[in-house]
Amino acid sequence: MVERGQGPDFIEALARGLHVLRSFSVDRPIMSLAEVATRTDLARPTARRILLTLEELGYVRSGRSGYVLTPRVLELGMAYIGALDLWDMARPHLEGLVAATGESSSMAQLDGSDIVYVARVAVPKLISLRVDIGTRFPAMVTSQGRALLSAMDRAAVHQRLAEPSRSGIAAKPYTSNEIDELLDQTAERGWALADQDLAPGVRSIAVPVRDGRGVARAAMNITVHAAETPVEVLTSDYLPLLLAAAERISADWSAWQRRPIHQASRTSPPR
Repeated sequence: MVERGQGPDFIEALARGLHVLRSFSVDRPIMSLAEVATRTDLARPTARRILLTLEELGYVRSGRSGYVLTPRVLELGMAYIGALDLWDMARPHLEGLVAATGESSSMAQLDGSDIVYVARVAVPKLISLRVDIGTRFPAMVTSQGRALLSAMDRAAVHQRLAEPSRSGIAAKPYTSNEIDELLDQTAERGWALADQDLAPGVRSIAVPVRDGRGVARAAMNITVHAAETPVEVLTSDYLPLLLAAAERISADWSAWQRRPIHQASRTSPPR
């Protein structure tokens, strides 16, 4: 269903356009007009006008098989990542961590009750879930989500987790007591573990990445195949490397925030 705002300035047409863009996914990369209308619960004439508008703007392309997203859609997400300079700062540290462990590493941030991947360096291993920049997962079943939620006020956590996930994945149910106990444990030890909570065979460990004010703005993880790498290896061998990499990224982020801002001098216009 299209998200509906409550404010007087809410533009439903814009919400519908974004809803159409989000309806495309890995399992539905190409869709006909009828499929888009069904998937978005929009009338076919409405879906057609939106698709034609998006095509004219360059965000979708039509063909014999149907409509498909174009690479221009990446501009929407990369503008956000670029505004933080997060990827440029994280990349060398992610690459170094992956070289040292031989395992994939990613960074994610919270968005509602989900995490969204904003940086990733992968290795060619068989993992049951595909992860790309922009991929969403329910936060509580991921190590990165737990690392970020554990740094928040618990009342704010419960309010956030009450929001429905937009990942398309059924979130594992947790009671309020289970959430508090799990996040308290995570906060106390300073790192989070997700052992096949997201999907069978997927095991990961994560730590928060903090900005110059000490606020946990992102989380960084190492993901392994559970059949290959036991929890003990994650916590004894990989965790120290992960903590060191996250600390270096946090230091870079802090230095970036303290950078001098040079403003162009302004001269009075001639009279």
